[in-house]
Formats: sequence, C-alpha cells, structure tokens
Amino acid sequence: MISICVVSCARSDYSGCLPILRGLQADAEFEVRLVVGGMHLSPEFGHTVDQIEADGFEINERVEFLLSSDTPEGAARSIGLGTIGFAQVFARNRPDVVLVLGDRIELLSAACAALPLRIPIAHVGGGDLTEGAIDNQVRHALTKLSHIHFAVMQEHAARLIQMGEEPWRVFVTG
Repeated sequence: MISICVVSCARSDYSGCLPILRGLQADAEFEVRLVVGGMHLSPEFGHTVDQIEADGFEINERVEFLLSSDTPEGAARSIGLGTIGFAQVFARNRPDVVLVLGDRIELLSAACAALPLRIPIAHVGGGDLTEGAIDNQVRHALTKLSHIHFAVMQEHAARLIQMGEEPWRVFVTG
C-alpha cells in the first residue's frame, strides 16, 4: 500500500484536490492521509475545514500556521511556521509521497518540510503561467522541489521539460 499525504491549505487548492482525493480513496492500493492548514482552519476565511469534513473526508492532521497579518512579513513568517508544522507531521507519519496542488504560497511550507525528510513530492498544476502575480515564482519553486509532475495540459508538460524536469517524471493528466 502506498501512503499519500495530500496537503490542502485553502479552498482554491481543495477544489482541485477533491476529484484526486475521491479517486485515491476508491483505490485500495493507496492509503490517503489528508493534512489541512492555513486558511482552512481560520474563521476569518470561513473555516472551510468544515466543508472538507462535510464532503466526507477524514482530516488526519491539522497544521496551524496562518498568522493574522496581511503583510509580506506576516506571509513569510507564516511560511516558516508552516514548515515547522509540516515537518512534524511528515516526520510522525512518514508518508511515501506528499501531494500538493497549484501555486498557493502556503504550499511551499509543505514542500520545504518534505524535501529534507526525503519524502517525494508530487505536484499537480506545474508548467502553468499566471501574469502579474507571485504565483509563477511559487509554482516554479514547487516544480523544482517536486519529483513527480502532473500537468493539466500538454503545453504545461512541455514547459516543465523545458525547465529541466526529466520527461519520465512528467504526466499530462488533464
């Protein structure tokens, strides 16, 4: 059985994770561990962890790291706290793979925690482009930290390979 830790930090990445979670849970080859943090746990952002549970998913771990600050320093400090929290979760659970989706800055915490623990990182959504935001830098950083890449379009897969990712690690999944 392959243990996959799926990380979700906000409603935006959860919506993309939803079909993946359902598919993984339906396959007996996988043990899915759902770890949530960030905006999901904040009443200020709707405490969306409640929706995840209402969808029927068991939350295996919660990582509290979101500071009540809307400044660049607050975001940077939250990432640091998230790295500590995810490191504790991953060291305790030792999943075979950590799966992250998208380009949310909070996901850097999970990837930075998994890397030194030598836990392979699977990234969904690499190779995309977004104009005028830090999303590109975050997405590309996640790409470089990851070991397996699930691109949503062939064009994105080609971009990942152009960025130096090994073709055998890149899959177009739609």
